[in-house]
Amino acid sequence: MENQLAKSTEERTFQYQDSLPSLPVPSLEESLKKYLESVKPFANEEEYKNTEAIVQKFQNGIGKKLQQKLLQRAKGKRNWLEEWWLNVAYLDVRIPSQLNVNFGGPASHIEHYWPPKEGTQLERGSISLWHNLNYWQLLRKEKLAVEKVGNIPLDMNQFRMLFSTCKIPGITRDSIINYFRTEREGHSPSHLAVLCRGRVFVFDVMHEGYLMTAPEIQRQLTYIQKKCHSEPDGPGVAALTTEERTRWAKAREYLISLNPENLTILEKIQSSLLVFCLDDDSPHATPEDYSQVSAKILHGDPTVRWGDKSYNLIAFSNGVFGSNGDHAPFDAMVLVKIFYYIDEKILENEGRWKGSEKVRDILVPEELVFTVDEKVLNDINQAKAQYFKQASDLQLVVYAFTSFGKKQTKKKQLHPDTFIQLALQLAYYRLHGRPGCCYETAMTRLFYHGRTETVRPCTVEAVNWCQSMQNPSTSRLEQQHMMLEAFAKHNKMMKDCSTGKGFDRHLLGLSLIAKEEGLPVPELFTDPLFSRSGGGGNFVLSTSLAGYLRVQGMVAPMVHNGYGFFYHIRDDR
Repeated sequence: MENQLAKSTEERTFQYQDSLPSLPVPSLEESLKKYLESVKPFANEEEYKNTEAIVQKFQNGIGKKLQQKLLQRAKGKRNWLEEWWLNVAYLDVRIPSQLNVNFGGPASHIEHYWPPKEGTQLERGSISLWHNLNYWQLLRKEKLAVEKVGNIPLDMNQFRMLFSTCKIPGITRDSIINYFRTEREGHSPSHLAVLCRGRVFVFDVMHEGYLMTAPEIQRQLTYIQKKCHSEPDGPGVAALTTEERTRWAKAREYLISLNPENLTILEKIQSSLLVFCLDDDSPHATPEDYSQVSAKILHGDPTVRWGDKSYNLIAFSNGVFGSNGDHAPFDAMVLVKIFYYIDEKILENEGRWKGSEKVRDILVPEELVFTVDEKVLNDINQAKAQYFKQASDLQLVVYAFTSFGKKQTKKKQLHPDTFIQLALQLAYYRLHGRPGCCYETAMTRLFYHGRTETVRPCTVEAVNWCQSMQNPSTSRLEQQHMMLEAFAKHNKMMKDCSTGKGFDRHLLGLSLIAKEEGLPVPELFTDPLFSRSGGGGNFVLSTSLAGYLRVQGMVAPMVHNGYGFFYHIRDDR
């Protein structure tokens, strides 16, 4: 009885989903006021007056009607944005997603027990996989702690998308398929896909009702690697996932038409828990410099990544690890969480396997062999060529700044994230001599199925401070005063955006209502100042805080001539 009571008082991962508040629709007047403030740094007086008039006209005219329709929509949905956002931000996008949309990052195991070392790939890989599979079981049993802000629970829905989830390319719009189920809900796939030298293998991680041990997993990986290293490479069908979306959709349809067995193979990859990538590269990595390994994670060998999979766990030949995943089903915090969990477990166990060494008699992995012809091989070669061409245009550095960390900023009562954001504004201003329109992610998980909102750090206050820093005649006291004003402004925006009072997603909603109603695009959205200030996904600086743990990650810049700036903050760096 006591035991049952203990069980019933334990919170379940998804127990608050039904009681989370709906995503609110902000007031039109408030959103437009905030929008006007955000365009100010990018306009001269005349341009600003013109935009002011456009906004006024929108507010009193079509905007009013669109707002009413948006409020109607919100009445019937717990999250009026969810489906729209998924489509507009991800599924309708036609550019190749593996380079432009996917996010990835290196594991920080190199900072303690697992420095780069040849010959450790499979042993470490099996230990890492074992911890990943334990996390999967925690999720299935709903034993993963509910994340909270104070006592308020956050939406946990994105965690359902970590395992057994895949994007499927479509001719005009992709779709997401999620096979994950909790134990209460029923059966969930329990097989892993392993990619190695252009070939695909699968094996079940459960044996006689129990999870395989790390030595058992290692035996499976060893079988796969030996086979791949002693036989010719496979065709590398995975490279097709790097293609422009419509082209990949057509190539996939053709692949299925060649042989229905190809569809069965695709479904096995799609439903797999995750894709484990055995990568032959040995990228350089140190605690102070993750540049090379990060580049390999973001745009390494395309034949050993399944670009549409929500979770590719990459194991390099020198025992360094990373992940790469599709951004559509969830935001980065889901990966940050699991990577931190695994890093902690590796630390706890001193990088070793401390369980039984006994290996049960388990079926060897199954190879999934695609039927291919000249056209498919040609498609694969074309996919690789465009992928490497695009990848060569991306410059990436991942350095640790070790002079100080959040301990120092907190001592001065300055918010560490705001500190970095303002430093970034100043750096851009010094480099380019003008303000840089900037996107920072705010989290809206206080609401049902909430994901993100845009914070625009390039404020009037930030620009005034940047100018004062560049002006030798401004006193230190004035500079400090301006800096504190910029801090206060940023902190307020972040708070507003996290509590449903941002304006970017609201404006997106209004423009989509107009589109759905077949109305002409309102002038607000065609005004040159709209895109110059970053609207419509035109932010020159695309930035995000990956948290305060040892986990880092990144995604390509939002625009061709832009910067992606992704950072995590520790006590001392």
